[in-house]
Amino acid sequence: MNLTTITALERPTSPDHITTWRDGYAWLAGGTWLFSEPQVATDTLIDLDGFGWPALEVSDAGLDIGATCRIAELFAFDAPAEWTAAPLIRDCCNSLLASFKIWNAATVGGNICMSLPAGAMISLTAALEGTYTVWPRDGAAPEQVSALDFVTGNNANILRPGALLRSIRLPDSALRKRFAYRQQSLVHLGRSAALIIGTCGADGHDFRITVTAATTRPVQLQFDDVPTQAELRRDITARLSAEDYFDDVNGSAPYKQHLTYHFAEQLRAELS
Repeated sequence: MNLTTITALERPTSPDHITTWRDGYAWLAGGTWLFSEPQVATDTLIDLDGFGWPALEVSDAGLDIGATCRIAELFAFDAPAEWTAAPLIRDCCNSLLASFKIWNAATVGGNICMSLPAGAMISLTAALEGTYTVWPRDGAAPEQVSALDFVTGNNANILRPGALLRSIRLPDSALRKRFAYRQQSLVHLGRSAALIIGTCGADGHDFRITVTAATTRPVQLQFDDVPTQAELRRDITARLSAEDYFDDVNGSAPYKQHLTYHFAEQLRAELS
């Protein structure tokens, strides 16, 4: 789409070059959302590409994903053999409602910052115990934020105007876990109505169920060991009321509640 209100495109090589922030500015990464509809309140785009952030970095601590990493780059990542949960990366990439053209432009950080319930990069990073590095605009030190706390609602998150999501770390301990994955859409290759992920350690301890798409923000239930069916259903009911499920054109709240119970039990049985 042609953005007729845009009068300037800035290409800084460092965030420090943007000394002030005002209404009308917008960070530009892949541009999936920016170029999808009119941006009547925006007159200046600030391109993040010149910052040169590494896309993917492997270390003993885990996997660091730059916010500007393209979805296609993440999908092509060849993970160490000991990272048994790494196939979940491709599962989540494949759950995105996007063409190959979008994959080669859209970024991991952009998907997270849009903060839609069906944001599959949110699902991935929340399930694998991700931590986000956020750069504030006020000169304060970078903040470390859990993936579970970043999104606050449908298309809402903790970022203040001008703040940046810099990177995401998936810890080595989470990447070594076993996992199981379920995703449901109303139509083939449609937007997720529910995306539920289960993880647990190789010894069966530290069992987690992460609910996304069915709810407006990621919700994780954690157990010391794999629970019984009754224990899992009881905890889901205690944690999520009927009002917590996201009612939209991709599925009613009762439908998404049903999927959550149904898939969570499948994941529990698969990982037990």
